[in-house]
Amino acid sequence: MEDIIILGTGCAGLTAAIYAARANLSPLVLEGNQPGGQLTTTSEVENFPGWPEGIDGFELMDKLRKQAGRFGARYTFAEITTADLSGDLKKLTAADGTVYTCKALIIATGARPRTLGIPGESAMWGGKGVSTCATCDGAFYRNMEVVVVGGGDSAAEEALFLTRFASKVTLIHRRDELRASKIMADRVLAHEKVETVWNSIPEEVLADETGNARAVRVVDVKTGEKREIPCKGFFIAIGHIPNTAPFKGQLPLDENGYFIPEGKSQVRTAYPGVYVAGDCADHIFRQAITAAGMGCQAAIEAERWLAQ
Repeated sequence: MEDIIILGTGCAGLTAAIYAARANLSPLVLEGNQPGGQLTTTSEVENFPGWPEGIDGFELMDKLRKQAGRFGARYTFAEITTADLSGDLKKLTAADGTVYTCKALIIATGARPRTLGIPGESAMWGGKGVSTCATCDGAFYRNMEVVVVGGGDSAAEEALFLTRFASKVTLIHRRDELRASKIMADRVLAHEKVETVWNSIPEEVLADETGNARAVRVVDVKTGEKREIPCKGFFIAIGHIPNTAPFKGQLPLDENGYFIPEGKSQVRTAYPGVYVAGDCADHIFRQAITAAGMGCQAAIEAERWLAQ
């Protein structure tokens, strides 16, 4: 039985581990299928404080992992499939049948971006042109042509953000009008840098001789006509999937599956001693630094709760 277990090793989980370990709680950190979270697939992180020249995403997460380990955090792999949070001891059951119990639990399981599954997407992921985060990667495409796929508020926000850097933003949507709120749609459609391609879906991301994105081939869903749209950056904005399935039915989730914190707290849940942090509970910012902040909050709350 553990005093505290932390689920997830992204920025939220590892920051929580640092704080919990420094409080002499010796946290057990359960790593899932993607140790380090989404940042491990990012070639360069330029917006995390303290790294004026930027830092490789994998390197950043490795440093956070070692920092928490230095203070006594322990790590083990476990894919949690079910949970029972109703008792004084929280019980987590892994895919291999192992049961973990703890007094306090921090859930920082993150979210995974929805992808298209088209040829070229995975090959050019993480620094070669394909991204799901304009805030993270937009500055790499100064004075270049980029493409955004999607039709909701997220796609509209990504497109507008990219106009600060790109020479041209092409927004591809499978319908003939945006699903975004009217104010967001109006802003996108009125922007001189944004061109919309209606009734179309991406079919393949095309690479240049160096393996970086050069264009995307799209197909018109009404006519079947295909054409190539030049782009150096290909941004997918069709939503994220929070990794919250093991807790469905126990913790409140919104319509998209994100945890809903209790009351005014960002991290507290309805179960005493159970906290959430990072992208599994944050569908607005989804940044490394905000996830780290939530991890800090969760660890401090858990420490105080255990002390009581």
